[in-house]
Amino acid sequence: MISSREEVTRMILSAKVSKGIKWSQVTQATGLSKEWSTAACLGQMTLDKPQAEAVGKLFGLSDEAITWLQIVPYKGSLPTAVPTDPLIYRWYEMVNVYGTTIKELIHEEFGDGIMSAIDFKMDIQRQADPNGDRVNVVLSGKYLPYKTY
Repeated sequence: MISSREEVTRMILSAKVSKGIKWSQVTQATGLSKEWSTAACLGQMTLDKPQAEAVGKLFGLSDEAITWLQIVPYKGSLPTAVPTDPLIYRWYEMVNVYGTTIKELIHEEFGDGIMSAIDFKMDIQRQADPNGDRVNVVLSGKYLPYKTY
């Protein structure tokens, strides 16, 4: 018996390693972006039944695990402490260093509001560079103004 969505994530990661599955294969199975598909497999998004079944077939998951993929997860995958994984820490560092700059520039351009992480798109690509390949990340979220009442 599966008792949490985190157990299903562990099953997916274990099958990914043992079967040599790439996230691009999950994208082909779900018909969703690699970013969304990966987030769903890591327990941060909800899949509909056909998408969950496609993921289940790819990873060899049980019907119970497939059902868990359709349940709205508790979002937020990072611990409350400073992350220790070097790649995740660099994102944490970027927000610490540039967060107030991003906030200022968004407010100056749009006004008092936020960038949505719900109405949101992300694209991660490799960018060739003679000085060493670069990671190109594009984040695009809908602007949501605060309302007065």
